[in-house]
Amino acid sequence: MSRIPYGYEVIQLVEQLAPKPLAMDGDPIGLQIGTLNKPVKKVMVALDVLEDVVAEAIDQQADLIIAHHPPLYRPLKRLSTDDGHGRMIAACVKHDIAVYAAHTNLDVAFGGLNDWLAEALGLNETAVLVPTYTEALKKLVVYVPISHAEAVRAAVGDAGAGHIGRYSHCTFNSRGIGTFLPEEGAQPFIGEQGRLEEVEEVRIETIVPASLERQVVEAMLAAHPYEEVAYDIYPLDNEGRRFGLGRIGRLPQPVTLRAFAEQVKTAFSVPAVRVVGRLEDLVQTVAVLGGDGNKFVAAAVSAGADVYVTGDVYYHTAHDAQALGLHLIDPGHNVEKVMKQGVARYLTAELAKRQWEAEVVASTIDTDPFQFV
Repeated sequence: MSRIPYGYEVIQLVEQLAPKPLAMDGDPIGLQIGTLNKPVKKVMVALDVLEDVVAEAIDQQADLIIAHHPPLYRPLKRLSTDDGHGRMIAACVKHDIAVYAAHTNLDVAFGGLNDWLAEALGLNETAVLVPTYTEALKKLVVYVPISHAEAVRAAVGDAGAGHIGRYSHCTFNSRGIGTFLPEEGAQPFIGEQGRLEEVEEVRIETIVPASLERQVVEAMLAAHPYEEVAYDIYPLDNEGRRFGLGRIGRLPQPVTLRAFAEQVKTAFSVPAVRVVGRLEDLVQTVAVLGGDGNKFVAAAVSAGADVYVTGDVYYHTAHDAQALGLHLIDPGHNVEKVMKQGVARYLTAELAKRQWEAEVVASTIDTDPFQFV
């Protein structure tokens, strides 16, 4: 049965895509303004939260803005409505619009911003450019009557457990005898009060990413027939997936730097790009990192990139790249706007799965402060 979700339920979906632990240290992600403890009928996705973006949200009657760049990135020393930033915050409060930011966690997440950038450029065989986080793993062990073992295996696998490399739904199963004595007030699925029961059960073991523990346990409990479920969760020393900033991949075939620069302009709908390198050189291995990627020129070289696509490139960073033999293309910071459609598509699909009635729209405001004249 369909219903209107609460704000915190919408954000749980966002954090499935971009878990908070993926964020870089000091990044002020999360709820920025307002409350998530309210029904949300409309969500707007924006790159930046500026005064005209909030005006658009008010016009659209949005209850929640999901932004990439945190509007409160720097601590406030005062809140004055004499400037645009203060007026933006006041308008959100006045119109009960909550603002939530998913920043570097969305950059790092698989299926997040940097994957959308790589996809827009047509890159194949993509991998993480700059590893920043290795996911912790746990083991779930649960005891299930044979009749329901298949259903429980499917439920935990569908929730994200059991991934080992390119294999999903991996489990180990062993049979044994479970015993239990239902006491007064119990409503056992098998047996009756006051009599010791012996039931042939399956011990199911599977690996679980720590970030998915809650969802996997909830799925397991929902599929399990017992009133009280016997299960254990163990921490593991095994390392899970490595997450990180940027992506490196390959174009289907080599192209000139000039041609690839034109491709970047088209892919990101920008009027111009800054290019470092000889325009007739051939490039095929491409590193891309959304936002300010100045710190990671050496990483792009180490990864074997022919060309590095990133924003906000400094003059001396360009010289460093030249010295290292790395071509650069700077299309600007604003290419991160791909997150608007990416997050909107993802949320719309997840809301539909749950039959939650909330509309998701992408902001139409171009927040790029630069113009080309």
